[in-house]
Amino acid sequence: MSSTPANNDDDTPQDPLSEMLAKLMGEGGMEGFDPSELAKAAGLPSDPAVLAQMFSQVQSMMTNSSDTPVNWELAHDAARKAAAGDDPSVTAAQSREVDEALRLAEMWLDPYTELAATGIMGRAWSRAEWVEETLGTWQRLTEPVANSIAFAISTAMNEQLPEEMKSMMGGAASMMQNMGGALFGLQLGAAVGELAKEVVGSTDIGIPLADLQMALLPANVKTFGEGLGVPEQEILLFLALREAAHARLFVQVPWLRGHLLGTIETYARGIHIDMSRIEDLAQNLDPSNPEAMQAALSEGVFMPARTPEQDAALAKLETALALVEGWVDEVTFSAATNLPSAPAIRETIRRRRATGGPAEHAFGSLVGLELRPRRLREAAALWSSLREERGITGRDAIWAHPDLLPTSADLDDAAGFSARRSAADASESDVDAALAKLLDGGFDDLPQETDNLPDDQQTPEDPDAPDHSEPKD
Repeated sequence: MSSTPANNDDDTPQDPLSEMLAKLMGEGGMEGFDPSELAKAAGLPSDPAVLAQMFSQVQSMMTNSSDTPVNWELAHDAARKAAAGDDPSVTAAQSREVDEALRLAEMWLDPYTELAATGIMGRAWSRAEWVEETLGTWQRLTEPVANSIAFAISTAMNEQLPEEMKSMMGGAASMMQNMGGALFGLQLGAAVGELAKEVVGSTDIGIPLADLQMALLPANVKTFGEGLGVPEQEILLFLALREAAHARLFVQVPWLRGHLLGTIETYARGIHIDMSRIEDLAQNLDPSNPEAMQAALSEGVFMPARTPEQDAALAKLETALALVEGWVDEVTFSAATNLPSAPAIRETIRRRRATGGPAEHAFGSLVGLELRPRRLREAAALWSSLREERGITGRDAIWAHPDLLPTSADLDDAAGFSARRSAADASESDVDAALAKLLDGGFDDLPQETDNLPDDQQTPEDPDAPDHSEPKD
């Protein structure tokens, strides 16, 4: 390769590496390259079809039309590809069954919660449709981590270059960053696509991935019921109750969605990237083998230690997820009295949420966070206790403001929640009353304690009393 800069059409000089990569990755693709000669020089497979496929993969990784470091188009394509296997289209009969099940679920829920029905039309989704409807939320949740990984990978790859090569990088440096963003996009897309094979609805992981939506995935509902020995109609109705209960909670408690997503974003922004793992990945990077790169990322690239801020955010998130899932669990089971198999289905869901599926674990490894309500049973017991003590109206009134929500300590002692809350309310009332009196000037008439003051600072009771102060010069 000549070291003399080549000129383009407008006589702007380009460095040789940038020019070569631009030709290779541009719209011309393989034009101008002899595949057999290129394979011979680089030690690559000599089959032209294999070479064309390889360079097509590399080209898609090197290009990024978005204004963020992560290639979200690649993430979308990877998610669709992962979800595509055995993903039959939803039939008209399935759509009708899901719509009827969700309508019936809304009626069954009415006597068991003060939160009103949403009026949202129920929908039946294929796995690909679930990907399309939820990928925007996945992007929001993972973008802080994704940007950090893209920057770390591009930095590590640049550091691996010999010094004499760095001066030649020029415009190719952005391609290196695109590679980092592509790596994360591929892995995130694959994880989301695999999740699409496990979830049964739009809120199956405890957060509303699709805003103002209520949907079930018939193919996954069928898979969920395999081996349970429970009638399919009962499974569909129970899962419809859960989906409708989630929808009521997130629609009628408008601050809740932002509360959960904001807590996840706070946690994600504090994740530390393990640079040693990134450097190892960069050293062994083979652009012709995207599957190997995805496997490397799936092992996790994060430092195990968390900051105090992250610990606080994680504790807050786990408690919030448990409260959401516990409320849905308690309300759903109460409304499912007409289903003989409700206890068995409830226990299956509880265990499923507690352990998580393979795709959920993969996602957890990728972003350093598992969205599981570890204390679901304790939270369900707390909501049940509050219903018995305060009634349905009093229980659901706790969702009026985030400051009213039970804490992790309350999950430890559900029976003592009301006593602790009453004591806290009484203390706050005393403080509020004292503050109001102070602001109204109500403390001006209090007697001043002057017995211990020096004689010259005493307040005379008799205006005719003699003045014992020292005479002034």
